[in-house]
Amino acid sequence: MSNSTRALVALCLVAFVAACAPKPDPVVMVDEPLTTEPVFHGKYGN
Repeated sequence: MSNSTRALVALCLVAFVAACAPKPDPVVMVDEPLTTEPVFHGKYGN
């Protein structure tokens, strides 16, 4: 085989192995609220 054919076959093999590699699980980040919601205490705050 010529060098260019070997290089092409090697490149295809690397691409195939990379495509078949196991994918990592996605990480889900849940942000906690920094402040609490204000509570209604009536018209005059009682």
